[in-house]
Amino acid sequence: MAAPSDLGFDPWDPAFLADPYPAYAELRARGRVHWFEPTNQWLVPHHADVSALLRDRRLGRTYLHRFTHEEFGRSAPPPEHEPFHTLNDHGMLDLEPPDHTRIRRLVSKAFTPRTVERLRPYVRDLAGELVAGLVERGGGDLLAEVAEPLPVAVIAEMLGIPESDRGPLRPWSADICGMYELNPPPETAAKAVRASIEFSDYLRELIAARRKEPGDDLISGLIAAHDEDDRLTEQEMISTAVLLLNAGHEATVNATVNGWWALFRNPAQLAALRADHSLIPSAIEELMRYDTPLQLFERWVLDDIEIDGTTIPRGAEIAMLFGSANHDPEVFTDPEHLDLTRTENPHISFSAGIHYCIGAPLARIELAASMSALLDQAPTLRAAGEPDRKPNFVIRGLEGLSVELR
Repeated sequence: MAAPSDLGFDPWDPAFLADPYPAYAELRARGRVHWFEPTNQWLVPHHADVSALLRDRRLGRTYLHRFTHEEFGRSAPPPEHEPFHTLNDHGMLDLEPPDHTRIRRLVSKAFTPRTVERLRPYVRDLAGELVAGLVERGGGDLLAEVAEPLPVAVIAEMLGIPESDRGPLRPWSADICGMYELNPPPETAAKAVRASIEFSDYLRELIAARRKEPGDDLISGLIAAHDEDDRLTEQEMISTAVLLLNAGHEATVNATVNGWWALFRNPAQLAALRADHSLIPSAIEELMRYDTPLQLFERWVLDDIEIDGTTIPRGAEIAMLFGSANHDPEVFTDPEHLDLTRTENPHISFSAGIHYCIGAPLARIELAASMSALLDQAPTLRAAGEPDRKPNFVIRGLEGLSVELR
């Protein structure tokens, strides 16, 4: 069997990062599971397998609820990385039941349909203000001026982070998220550790302030939880707040710029959207599928599983290729074609199973708000040159997206 690298799968190659989808097609054509030596992972490229594995309880985001590092055949993280792992490992995305269930049950109270719907006017107004500023300036960087500030402001508002304190949030998030890439280098790890310490210290002070003077925000709500079954430790509160900020804007920021860059490269689809704004809901789903912000999601194998005759043993790691699954022709008709009217669109950009994105409804509201504002206020918007792509694989996005009004 050909190695993934022989089929064009190279997460560190700029050419692959520019367009990974042909390599995904090769992986799907050559089998359902592939061993990738550089990261010691099993790659899973097909939609049916990815969808099933996301719901398979023989896999987990952690193994420490059942095994020690030694029992699982793994080495403990380096001691110098401890601040990052303390922060990361206490968030619900990297926990399994019963801790995951306890934290998610509490946090989900802030993401009920009614709660999220109440945010719609705030999100719509803020998106309108940001786009108005971009239009007034005749263009600019869509990422820095609209895509980024909108979801950061929304999640910071939910958490109760004062506006004057929000400047470091995005840099902290970017540095922490660097550790989710494959084989991050030492300098990336050092940045993530420093950001983890600074972000944790800030939140610890904010939690102390909210204990004295509670507000109408999520952090105050987490502190006020009196049910022993739901009560969070301070570390769990800190990790939850960081996870909500990171996950609550990374996908939305990258979906916005990836989506608009896709629209600029498909002018007939953009023209159809401009002519019919009722396409916005299906356009958002299609753009999330077409150039997926989260390309890969990892799981540990807690009990032996079998995929297409290949036994994957306990202790192995599986890398589910979301970007490939979302282009699987077994599920999507003509998947390489951007079709904003696509009605059958079971993309897995928000994951599935117990770790399905809790903020997906809010992300959709944010994406719809910015898209609607741009279509209304900037109907002649166009790209002002080719953007630079971030040198990342797992979290796919652009360094910026310069736009102008004709």
